[in-house]
Amino acid sequence: MMYQDTIVALATPSGAGAIAVIRISGVEAFPIGASVFQSVSGKELSKQKTHTVHLGHVVDGNKVLDQVLVTLFKGPNSYTGEDTVEISCHGSAFIQQQIIQLLLRKGGRMAQAGEFTLRSFLNGKMDLSQAEAVADLISSDNEASHQIAMQQMRGGFSSEIAKLREELLNFASLIELELDFAEEDVEFADRTQFTDLVTRIEFVLKRLIDSFAIGNVIKNGIPVAIVGEPNVGKSTLLNALLNEERAIVSEIAGTTRDTIEDELVIGGIGFRFIDTAGIRETEDVVESIGIKKTFEKIEQAQVVLYLFESLKFQVSSLEYITEIQKVKNKYPLKPLVVVINKIDLLSAEEILSIQQQLETLNLKPETISAKNSTGIDQLKNQLLSFVNTGALRNNETIVTNSRHYDSLIKSLEAIQKVQWGLQGNLSADLMSLDIKQALYEFGTITGQVTNDELLGNIFANFCIGK
Repeated sequence: MMYQDTIVALATPSGAGAIAVIRISGVEAFPIGASVFQSVSGKELSKQKTHTVHLGHVVDGNKVLDQVLVTLFKGPNSYTGEDTVEISCHGSAFIQQQIIQLLLRKGGRMAQAGEFTLRSFLNGKMDLSQAEAVADLISSDNEASHQIAMQQMRGGFSSEIAKLREELLNFASLIELELDFAEEDVEFADRTQFTDLVTRIEFVLKRLIDSFAIGNVIKNGIPVAIVGEPNVGKSTLLNALLNEERAIVSEIAGTTRDTIEDELVIGGIGFRFIDTAGIRETEDVVESIGIKKTFEKIEQAQVVLYLFESLKFQVSSLEYITEIQKVKNKYPLKPLVVVINKIDLLSAEEILSIQQQLETLNLKPETISAKNSTGIDQLKNQLLSFVNTGALRNNETIVTNSRHYDSLIKSLEAIQKVQWGLQGNLSADLMSLDIKQALYEFGTITGQVTNDELLGNIFANFCIGK
């Protein structure tokens, strides 16, 4: 599958800016670029060396459109593996459109979403998992997601899969050879070595599958629901966490009637905080809808911050402890952080008394004053402790892509069938089917096995120009 036409697209974000970059790639990239460019030095563009930059003007007949810099990349030493020309022009939206329309009239066509990266994959410049990492890198919005995307772009994940696939392929070849000599009843594949390999592959696959839990969190952020009674300081806490006046704060109970969401990066990990309506009995129709949404957000959240006001807790501690126990029982798998707010109104002895009461539930409450931002840093550290960043710190391969996760699950199922076949002395022809299935699933990750539908689904999520 090779493209013979030449594509054109804006490689920088649309809209006005200091500069814009227009990318041309394909067999006619140099002739098209040369047909609209006049170098200030008078040099012919098509005769210049690769990876060089040239100052000149883009012209449409006798009309000068802009003064530009043109960068040349001769295939295969380019991003796409094809001849590529990049025009750096001034960032006027009008100038951008004038140049793009001129290039289209000269024989180019508008690139589809992700088509430059698709050509890079088809021309062997990167495998499929690396190509997908390009999109992850563009969308990364914190240190952790950036680190994982960079590791995948460098081939960390795909090289691990490719190595396992190659070893399995070698044994598959020996199994196939046995089938050719079935009448002689000989074994070319050492069953002991094969068992060791399958066990090792199973271990690696399980590790990669388990890493998806942390990978998915890093990629999409951790939703944290801030819940509690009205007027205990939920909106004030959200503002303190974000260090800005994001939510309306009022002494009137029930001010927050809908959920308010915002994101914050803590220690390189993205958290999505959700300020919810106060939970209480109410006859207000609008407020009751907000309270219903609160319980929906608790269901969706991975961490729940249950906020209490210190003075109210002192007065009705047994009632609140019962309420906490209900939440723990209803959501046993969700990390629950009990936060006591307005500790500036209590003495140290009173704060200690509250902490001791909550220890009966095996809970260590966070004590804060959202208004004064006291204890906010400790609360952030507590949230960060719920994320297992060990694999990230050790630069291990972490799976973030749900498509890869699905293929790994299917690969593991096939490998386990091979393992059962070895344990049960299954015939080579039957084992061969499961080995081929495992090889197929490995291949879908790196792109050794593809189809137009798969590629279309992957690259449809890319931005135009990349």
